[in-house]
Amino acid sequence: MTRPRSTLVSVSDTPWYHVVSRCVRRAFLCGTDAHSGQCFEHRRGWIVERVKQLVSVFAIDVAAYAVMSNHYHLVLRIDAERARSWSRDEVLRRWTQLFDGPLAVQRLLAGQGDELDAGTHLAIDDWAEKYRARLYDLSWFMRVLNETLARKANTEDEVTGRFWEGRFRSQALLDEHAILAAMVYVDLNPIRAQMAETPEESEHTSVAERIAALKPARQRRSPAPRNTQPPAPAPQSATPIVALKCEAHLARLPQQPLMPFDATARLKAAIPFAFDDYLELLDSTGRSLRPDKRGAISSTTPAVLNRLNIDPERFIDCATHLMQQFGSAVGAPAHLTALCAARQVKYLRGIATAKRAFAREAA
Repeated sequence: MTRPRSTLVSVSDTPWYHVVSRCVRRAFLCGTDAHSGQCFEHRRGWIVERVKQLVSVFAIDVAAYAVMSNHYHLVLRIDAERARSWSRDEVLRRWTQLFDGPLAVQRLLAGQGDELDAGTHLAIDDWAEKYRARLYDLSWFMRVLNETLARKANTEDEVTGRFWEGRFRSQALLDEHAILAAMVYVDLNPIRAQMAETPEESEHTSVAERIAALKPARQRRSPAPRNTQPPAPAPQSATPIVALKCEAHLARLPQQPLMPFDATARLKAAIPFAFDDYLELLDSTGRSLRPDKRGAISSTTPAVLNRLNIDPERFIDCATHLMQQFGSAVGAPAHLTALCAARQVKYLRGIATAKRAFAREAA
């Protein structure tokens, strides 16, 4: 039975989540549609740009992403504490970057607050608290992301109707074991799909972006890709704008960079590993997916697995079959058991896998 999203996403359980959203139509979200022969490769850039634009507004950070032909993956961290620290006016300013908001809010932000009566200010306070909660709500983030992307794709395809599956899938990442497995799973998606041979050769993945950023600026300069993104299509008059602001406005939002890596725990909002250690693990795991590459994990166990006391060979199986072996949550056995109690359920899919994958930690 489908569970309400509110029972699957709770910052009191964990701020970290792996989410997947799939295209519902036969036409590909990105890439080349084998049925029609039409190329949609430029849409990959749409998705990456819009994700980064939205995290500049929401109290949500992106640790990893991968854009595939008919779906995309994100590893996200919800920062509720950051959202709660924003002033009322900061909340309203952020919200009105996405939605127009009531006229009273528009007047306040335009410097006309002195002209509003006390009752209106109380109403604005209530609206601000409602908007604050939405700005660290995963469902609202995904709603805005998918709605704006669907609008652009529908305009380009000259069609109307549903573009995405009704619900995105989410997995709560309960600990560092889960975060590591989910990020490796996401970053290696193109290799599993035989779209790339190495992480750095994959396109529209977070690891490829991070590796490219390490190269000197001169090496990063390259010719335009074969499928250059065309200008964003102008919204048709028949396309309802609803409450969201038009594409021209959203396209001007700044793009927030990816979350940094920090194994020292000095940064509050950071991925809790060293980037070099993560790359070492990613390379070893990626080789295990390639039949023409010898071995799986090398004889020297990657440092990050040693630190977390994770069995290397079992980690490969866990990280490459994350969606199949785990349900709505991923983590060490003790954390999955605790979540069962918190959700008042008897069982969560993946406990047996967690016992095998994190055997050293559980021992």
